[in-house]
Amino acid sequence: MRLLLIIATVAAAFLLSACSSPTPPSGVTVVEDFNAQRYLGRWYEIARFDHRFERGLENVTATYSAMDDGGIQVINRGYNPERGMWQQSTGKAYFTGDSNRAALKVSFFGPFYGGYNILALDKDYQYALVCGPDRDYLWLLSRTPTMPEAVKKQMLDIAARQGFAVEKLLWINQTR
Repeated sequence: MRLLLIIATVAAAFLLSACSSPTPPSGVTVVEDFNAQRYLGRWYEIARFDHRFERGLENVTATYSAMDDGGIQVINRGYNPERGMWQQSTGKAYFTGDSNRAALKVSFFGPFYGGYNILALDKDYQYALVCGPDRDYLWLLSRTPTMPEAVKKQMLDIAARQGFAVEKLLWINQTR
């Protein structure tokens, strides 16, 4: 009976944390005065930290569109040259607070959400710097498959000031 109680307690704690709203990493500043409508559309992944769910993928894009329930549909797509095929994953994102603050939670697997935090965004919504729930996740995004060096440097400086190890970024092939 005691073992069953322990298992139930651990399961309940896991579910509560899985379904809770992620927050940005400590000390990280997200974009204020955010306009989700302007953010919608296709973004090209210029650089990212390595993760098993994107490992080996190139020509990666993220496409965001509005959902009827106020959320944002996320379609991540990338080419796997080792398998010779495109791979795609569809998820959903919701604001963790006020919709003019660029702190969201995103899920690709049922009730399990991770943080999606926009750290920097140019005034024309052409370039973005995004992190996950901690400093192990970082993406540099652009509306086009390339990014000017000056913008790249500016985004990397912002990330480094907020404690991200920018030297670990992988630069993504966008030639397809």
